[in-house]
Amino acid sequence: MFENLSDRLERSFKILKGEGKITEINVAETLKDVRRALVDADVNYKVARDFTDRVKEKALGMNVLTAVKPGQLMVKLVHDELAQLMGGEAVGLKLENRPAIILMSGLQGSGKTTFSGKLANMLKTKQHKKPMLVACDVYRPAAIEQLKVVAAQIDVPVYSEEGNKNVVEIAQHAIQEAKAKANDIVIIDTAGRLAIDEEMMNEIETLKKAVNPDETLFVVDSMTGQDAVNTAKEFNNRLDFDGVILTKLDGDTRGGAALSIRTVVTKPIKFVGTGEKMEAIDVFHPERMADRILGMGDIVSLVERAQEQYDEEEAKRLEKKIKKNQFDFEDFLKQIQQIKKMGSLKDLAAMIPGVGKSIKDLDIDDNAFKGIEAIIQSMTPHERSHPEVLNQSRKMRIAKGSGTDIQEVNRLIKQFDQTRKMMKMVAGGSKMNMMKNMMNMKGGMPRM
Repeated sequence: MFENLSDRLERSFKILKGEGKITEINVAETLKDVRRALVDADVNYKVARDFTDRVKEKALGMNVLTAVKPGQLMVKLVHDELAQLMGGEAVGLKLENRPAIILMSGLQGSGKTTFSGKLANMLKTKQHKKPMLVACDVYRPAAIEQLKVVAAQIDVPVYSEEGNKNVVEIAQHAIQEAKAKANDIVIIDTAGRLAIDEEMMNEIETLKKAVNPDETLFVVDSMTGQDAVNTAKEFNNRLDFDGVILTKLDGDTRGGAALSIRTVVTKPIKFVGTGEKMEAIDVFHPERMADRILGMGDIVSLVERAQEQYDEEEAKRLEKKIKKNQFDFEDFLKQIQQIKKMGSLKDLAAMIPGVGKSIKDLDIDDNAFKGIEAIIQSMTPHERSHPEVLNQSRKMRIAKGSGTDIQEVNRLIKQFDQTRKMMKMVAGGSKMNMMKNMMNMKGGMPRM
């Protein structure tokens, strides 16, 4: 997401490269190009025009310090204005009641049902809540079954009433059930349509009045671009929702919805969906998104994802083993599995400042670790903890058992030895150093 916009903005800033000072002429030329880039990214034209007008006003009103080049100043101004355009700061959920009720709304195909599961999973794993999902999409074939499949993946209960078409009754019964079973969050998945229609809007309006939710969230597919903004406006006029959820931000989208929607509906973007896995949900941080749009990476989010997977006791245990040069294949396998839980490899690499641009045209396979895992899992426990015993006959057995060849086994062992030495050198460093080394061990990463 945003790759084309990032490239266009970078080219726009080059207009000011080498300029000694900011003038009305070079600012106007730069911002004309910035406005075109935003419109091409499917940002609402009026939003793009107002955006560049504000940047121009600030740029011409500043006394540029001699230490700051005009190009650097323009990047800073555009960054800050982008962050404000998207809301300025992250906005969380207000879940005061018990049970707290979250009403999901949106068109069919926006990813509403899947995101209901992701949100339940996040509240369960990160906030230690006891969520219940409620099936109020009583029209779409297999909608209830889909919600049950999603819930089974995250081990969360689903309330449904087969054959009952009265969504208000279903929701009210679900809330009673949640109280009886001490579920403190109720997430209601509602019906969508292929387009906005009066019947759908009347039904969800009635449902909202009946259950009085703590949060009404509008789920929108960011791939639909400017249409997403128009749909959000229609829903907000009828529902007065509390926040927006953008799904499919990992797809081939120009990103205009994320930049326009906050201004048009004056409601915050609260979460984004970044992949298919149940863990692929992020709190929306406008400033971090501005960093990513301008190619600055998002190291804070990367560290947060790492911290979710690494506990202090495990980190201390590993540090001791690394210092004694006892880091083994069993430890390595655990690290791979933790890295995989953090998200797609390309998405993780793009969060590292300066890396995103260099990998934008590369196809980084999320299954790239499978071969390494197969080789390690074909080793005996003794071989994993004592890599030095891996002679030729053992390697041949491992290659046969993992469906690889002897060259791949030798390559992994060689890279493992090199990495173990490197990790010993940085043993006094951070968990992120450790993670970086693990990432570098993946076959394609050093060549990248």
